[in-house]
Amino acid sequence: MTQPTLIRREGAHLLTALGLANRSVPVLPLRAGKVPFGNCRACRDNACGGRPNMKSPGPCTCPRPCHAWAAATTDPATLTGRPWATAWAQAAAVAYHPGGIGLTVVDLDHADAVAWARRTLPATRTVLTTRGEHWIYQGAMPSANAVRPGVDIKSTMVYARWLGPGTGTMTILPGAVRSLIVTKPSPVRPVTAPVPTGGGECRHRTPVYLERGIAMAEQRITQAGSSVHATVYRTFLAVLSAHGRCGCLTETHAARLFAAAQTKGETARHCTDAWSNARTALGM
Repeated sequence: MTQPTLIRREGAHLLTALGLANRSVPVLPLRAGKVPFGNCRACRDNACGGRPNMKSPGPCTCPRPCHAWAAATTDPATLTGRPWATAWAQAAAVAYHPGGIGLTVVDLDHADAVAWARRTLPATRTVLTTRGEHWIYQGAMPSANAVRPGVDIKSTMVYARWLGPGTGTMTILPGAVRSLIVTKPSPVRPVTAPVPTGGGECRHRTPVYLERGIAMAEQRITQAGSSVHATVYRTFLAVLSAHGRCGCLTETHAARLFAAAQTKGETARHCTDAWSNARTALGM
């Protein structure tokens, strides 16, 4: 590859990244093979101490594009700074962190997967990929690979390749997508509160009622414009007050609320503390 070609490619990727960052989309460079750059020497094998790392919810504090999705940033100074220059010179593509802006990408890897999505999922914004399509929904959730043949879920704590804005109107993340990663829900920590009256039967076990409550709670968190800590705590308090004493809540529901909070910048520790404090306030 000639030097002018390399410069043009580097400039194009960096311009794309800066444009996305200006729209508050956290971005990072990818090298050949659509894979992130390896950790720098100081962070190799997580020698930097664990957090931030690729298994933590927070951004990477290393000034280099380390730790894959955790390196994604919206800071123009970081993107154009010297530690990133080599990465952009070698970059083959631009990626972004969907969960970081409250989005979920359903990655459909082949024609059969696309056909399944068209039969099963509500229409939303669609981006063409090399072999299939990305379906993008409003709302974040835990990520998972191979939820069915040719289908990956990319949202929190992963990256997705930027392939353009796509076409169509983006819709709210449906339960049909969330249910793809639910296998066998187990209860959140046992609650010692007395069983509700009414023959001991929980009035919240109607799936639609519970799903609506969790979806509204997620929306309340993700739409918080300020006082995110307080909003997260109040939302956890409301959910636990309504559903915490009757065994309705599962780890899956809690994970959805934690994921929504993390898209607003809350750490896993903050989420755990807020959940625990809400339980304590309710005498659980």
